Formats: sequence, structure tokens, C-alpha cells
Amino acid sequence: MEYSYVIIDSDAVSNLQLTTFLEAYGDFTCSGFAKNPDDGLNHILKYTPDLVFINLDQKAQPLFQMVVEMHQYLLEIPMVIGISKSKKYAYDAIKNGFFDYWLLPFNEFDIRKSLLKLRKRNPKVKEPTTICLKSYNDFQYLNTADILYLQADNNTTEFFMRDGTVVNAFKTLKTFENKLPQNFIRIHQSYIVNTDYVSRINFGKNICALKEIEKNLPFSKSYKDKMDQLKKILSKNSVSSLN
Repeated sequence: MEYSYVIIDSDAVSNLQLTTFLEAYGDFTCSGFAKNPDDGLNHILKYTPDLVFINLDQKAQPLFQMVVEMHQYLLEIPMVIGISKSKKYAYDAIKNGFFDYWLLPFNEFDIRKSLLKLRKRNPKVKEPTTICLKSYNDFQYLNTADILYLQADNNTTEFFMRDGTVVNAFKTLKTFENKLPQNFIRIHQSYIVNTDYVSRINFGKNICALKEIEKNLPFSKSYKDKMDQLKKILSKNSVSSLN
């Protein structure tokens, strides 16, 4: 299971160093970068990350105010780690409930200790591998790894399986949106896709292609942010031919 994070820092070099450190651990995914408090709060509310890194050497007081404001909108508050070239803001960071405070330049040992502490305090629960479809006294169990995508059909949902079968459930697509593992994302009013089977994303035509079958699924503009995130995740684990 992965931990998502947002970095609020206008220093591109610092951002690259931090993401490089985190990539080595394998279970941390970057949701976005922000350069100022307003953009930072917008990213936090938009992506609801598990972790937020804030460079306090730039606009420290507005950034602390941003952390205070964050509590007004979120039920689950991300853990915040302050970053600075000095200990100048350490006391304020403690007062504002920061999870940790790192000094620049980054120290790999300090990062390792913080991330291990994070994993211990906030372990990711293993996601279910099956989903139960109930109809009266009939219980059908589907392996989520075998589901290619879900499609809305009025007030019912069709599960398109890897073996070519289609399973019907007498529930709306919305019912399943938050019950499936994180690799399933809503891309359209009528579709939820298993991202493990996405083989191509065409932003010009707003479609994504799936492995196993010759099928293109449309994604709507209202879900484009999720497709952008998916592109980042898939690109991170692939060899790019782009110059």
C-alpha cells in the first residue's frame, strides 16, 4: 500500500532531491508540487495526501497559517514535515503539530527514521482482494485482480472480467467507487477502471486503452486530474522514449 505526499517548495533542486530519496522506499507516491501557501492548500484539499512536506524558509508564517486553515476543511489531517536550513522555525512547527522537522541539506538517516516512524504510526491496511455482490440470498465473490472495468447501466453496474464474462450487480456505480482497492479509479460518469490494465492514455481523444481486450474507455474532463495522476504513476514505472 502506498503513501501519497505533496511538496510545498519553490526550489526545484530541493524537490528533486526529496522525491529521489522517497522513490527509493517504493511505497511513496507524489501527488503534486506547490510553490506557495495558496497553491499548497489547494493541492492538499484536492489530493488529500497522507504526508505534506513544507519548506519553511519561504513565507514561513503564511505556511503555518495554511496548516491551521487545513484543519478547517479535512476530517483526516495529513502528517506534516517541516524543512529548513536552520532550527529557526522548529518551535513553531512543534506548536502547529508537525510530525517532524528536517534540516537542509537532507540527511538520509533522518529521512529513514522519520519514514519508519510514519509507517509504524500509520500502517497501511492491506486492501481487500475480493468484492462481494449480494442479491437477496445470493452472494457472489469477485477477485478484484480479475476485474478490468465497471460500467454503469442505469441503476445497475456491470463488472467486465478478465476472462470475458460480465457480472451484473443491482447497485449504482457510486456504490462501488470507494469500496474497491486504490488501483480502481473513476474516469467517467459511467466507468471505473482497474488501472493495472491501462495500456495507453490518449489525452487528445480523451480515451484510455486496456490490456487483455481491444477496448477503449472514454474519460471526461471532470476526471482529467485523476488521469494526470495515473499518467505520472505509470510513467514513473516505465522507461520513457521522450527527449
